[in-house]
Amino acid sequence: MLTTALPIRNHMLKPHLLLTTILLTAALLQPGKAQAQDGQVLDEIVAVVGDYIILQSDVDGMVLGVMNQQQLPWSEDLWSEALEQLINEKVLVVHAKRDTNIVVTDQQVDQMLDARLDQIQQQVGGQARLEELYGKSLLEFKADLKEDYRDQLLADELRRQKIGGIKATPSDVRAWFDEIPTDSLPTIPDLVRVSHIVKLPEVTQEARDEAMEIISTIRDSVVAGVSTIEDMARAFSDDPGSAANGGLYEDMGLDEVVPEFAAVASRSPFGMYSRIFETQFGLHFLRVNARRGDRIDYNHILISFDDRKVDDAPAVARLEVLRDSIMTGGASFEALAREESEEDLSKAQGGRVTDPASGERNLYLEALGGLWQRTLATLDPGDISQPSEVVLLDGRRAWHVVRLDERIASHRVDIENDYELIEQRALQDKQARVMEEWMQELRQSVYLDYRGDAEPPDRTDTTS
Repeated sequence: MLTTALPIRNHMLKPHLLLTTILLTAALLQPGKAQAQDGQVLDEIVAVVGDYIILQSDVDGMVLGVMNQQQLPWSEDLWSEALEQLINEKVLVVHAKRDTNIVVTDQQVDQMLDARLDQIQQQVGGQARLEELYGKSLLEFKADLKEDYRDQLLADELRRQKIGGIKATPSDVRAWFDEIPTDSLPTIPDLVRVSHIVKLPEVTQEARDEAMEIISTIRDSVVAGVSTIEDMARAFSDDPGSAANGGLYEDMGLDEVVPEFAAVASRSPFGMYSRIFETQFGLHFLRVNARRGDRIDYNHILISFDDRKVDDAPAVARLEVLRDSIMTGGASFEALAREESEEDLSKAQGGRVTDPASGERNLYLEALGGLWQRTLATLDPGDISQPSEVVLLDGRRAWHVVRLDERIASHRVDIENDYELIEQRALQDKQARVMEEWMQELRQSVYLDYRGDAEPPDRTDTTS
């Protein structure tokens, strides 16, 4: 995603992203309640919002996250703005809980919490270090934070409903850009626009037999009642999105899974274990727990094929044929990508590679990684590479041919080359203005009380 620093209203604090940082930072830096020493107050309630309290340490945690992420110095304004943002988050939670149409499932909470805990474990040096810092097991840590994360998801959903339909028109974008002084416009590094056709290595019989032996043993154990699918998923499943949760997915649409998976899930009786079946990800079996139209709750186990035991030659050979048909036979790159590519996101777009988070086509060359950079190094716009190795976003190893659609040299931001970036920033600013006005209305119907004598840290200490 492009992160060039164009001016954005309230850009310093993004509570829907930083609240998780606050929770984890507070837990890690202050495992227990702050203690008073020599009469000095180290932590205190600074605001009450409905039934919620906000501690000084909560505000300090948000400020620390902003300072670290954006290299900002501490200031009273920053501390005060952090407090206001935390109050706004709680106001949103109160209103979201009043709205019976807003529902957050345990699966949503667990997935979000697991992802954030994975991040923090990497930062602090693993699970053992996290447990040492917090003084509790990982399960206890998750239990402590689960309701905070549920509240965050509730607030996010209410926010999404309010601003999700807001658009920035071309005139909005132009007016927003024209307000920025020319000498304040940032410089963007080298960018590229690329398309590719992807082929996966062929799974060898050895790899398939090995995976089948493993998953058959697991399924036999579950069917015989020796173990549960939940326990075996936690121990052996290769699905990072569900293994820690016992292989559970709730309220999943059949159109959200690959066709082979959907075909089995749609026919499996409730509570019964399916046959073993294959998808592009490996071998699975599943148990459907509930079905509501085309939406299901299920547990499953995935055993991936060992990517060290695959045959690259068929993928490379096929890509060479496709490249030749484009270069000499006049075939359409886009049509072949839709027909032949085995990477779903770009396949649906005729091979166009976009940032999965923002949808932007302009990609930082330096962020693409070494494999991409080596492939693109010798290409001019319009050129198509020879088959080369790539690691996909989901971690799978594959081969692809790449077309360099455009190379954009480092430059100062301008509306002709960077319209999508400027449009995104203008939209964010418009959404922020709408949210600011709406929050003033929402506050009127929520109990709010500023409290406490606690001072922000180092408020007056400027002599050290």
